[in-house]
Amino acid sequence: MKLVSRAEWGARPYRTPGGATLYSRARRGVKVHYLGSAYEDRPHTACAAYVRKLQDSHMDGNGWSDIGYSFLVCTHGYVYEGRGLKRRNSANGNTSLNEQDYAVCFLVGSSGLTKPTDDQLHGGRDAIDYCRKEGPAGTWLGGHRDGYATACPGEPLYAWVQKGAPRPASTPTTPPAQEAPDMALTKEQDDKLTYLHWKIQRLYDNLGLLAWRSKADDGREMSQIVGDIDARVQALETTGLTDTQMNRLAELVADKLAARLAE
Repeated sequence: MKLVSRAEWGARPYRTPGGATLYSRARRGVKVHYLGSAYEDRPHTACAAYVRKLQDSHMDGNGWSDIGYSFLVCTHGYVYEGRGLKRRNSANGNTSLNEQDYAVCFLVGSSGLTKPTDDQLHGGRDAIDYCRKEGPAGTWLGGHRDGYATACPGEPLYAWVQKGAPRPASTPTTPPAQEAPDMALTKEQDDKLTYLHWKIQRLYDNLGLLAWRSKADDGREMSQIVGDIDARVQALETTGLTDTQMNRLAELVADKLAARLAE
């Protein structure tokens, strides 16, 4: 199975306590979903960004604690970890249905791309088998519409589900390797980053003062401020952020400083 972890696709930290709710018993099986809106296929390199967009929609639009699905399958056959095997999904319609079955969403829509690709069916079968083996989950298999009033997962996918989710005769292809987004933050790093933003604001204030004092050629005060800046930079180096994340912070400082000195 070509599994893409949450860290690899750049998931936001889920909100607690809701996002940390675990299943209380073994799952009956797996429910298959589609997006229920228009979807157009895209290069594999753009799939992770779409999953992040979907997570944003679920968390910021629906008010959920995380992306709703257990797993998602792109048209290239990759399986994206949503809430995963242990945390209860929020996609099946209500708490009882969410507790009962895993939720696997195929990235196909109600218009545009509506029929799953062969690679996607291979990936979907991988996800179903993974849920059954590692979940644990029973052998029951259905669509979102089974036990809930909805057209999901659409006719093409539902026909496949009713046949038992067979693998296509074709051999799955191997898309290019996907690079993990460097800016994916853990909750601890996100908290540190919030604190660093406050420290950077203090740095802006000092730099503005430095620009004013430099006009008076007051070397002593400038030296004190430069020493304070050095101390703040050293503090940034101990936060555990990656080089790319540090560069993003440096760009933020440079942009803000340029705007401040231009005033």
